[in-house]
Amino acid sequence: MTGVERGEYDDAALRTAVLGADSQGARRLLAARPERHQDDVLRTLALLAAGDGPAAALATELLLEELDSSQVVHRFAGAALLDHSAVDDVVQDSLISIAGSIGSYSGKAKVTTWVHAIVRRRVVDHLRRQRATSPLPPEEAGPAERMSSMLATRATLREALEALPELYRAPVTLRDVEGLPYAEVAERLGRAPGTVKAQISRGRALLAAALRGTTEGHDLREAP
Repeated sequence: MTGVERGEYDDAALRTAVLGADSQGARRLLAARPERHQDDVLRTLALLAAGDGPAAALATELLLEELDSSQVVHRFAGAALLDHSAVDDVVQDSLISIAGSIGSYSGKAKVTTWVHAIVRRRVVDHLRRQRATSPLPPEEAGPAERMSSMLATRATLREALEALPELYRAPVTLRDVEGLPYAEVAERLGRAPGTVKAQISRGRALLAAALRGTTEGHDLREAP
């Protein structure tokens, strides 16, 4: 297990695996580390994700998986919303904002502190949209809604979609390009509906990360 036994955590080994774009090795290290090292893991992944190239792409994917699977974003959103049916939507928008603005993370604060601030802003955005008495213009839609809309029309987004890992590319394509409901996407792929929703959420966030700095991705990045 890359020289690390369960119950240990080797930050240098994780960095080496990610910088070498060793997805399997990095995931083995993450699976072996104890929960008490979560903050260290998130910080390392966030700083690596702020770079460029295959290592940054892998670090972003792993960071999103860690944040989503640990339910930390869900807990932040759930604590701030009375309407718990809205939590999944806010989580999805938050993950897109996290991926699109990862370059703003400096490492001075915990990743969870930085993430909490983003979730709070997405909660405020959601509540503002809910209070609107007339339809909002496209630029006022949530990040996930804008991403879904643009995928069908913008070549740069479709190219980024093609570069996604197959695990995420298939459900995002079926949902956002072909317009299928979640239930039908799950049936076609033979995956559980909850799994499909999580994979679409992470896939959209990875698209936002891939589009950092491009014109198409500009409005998906985190505002100051």
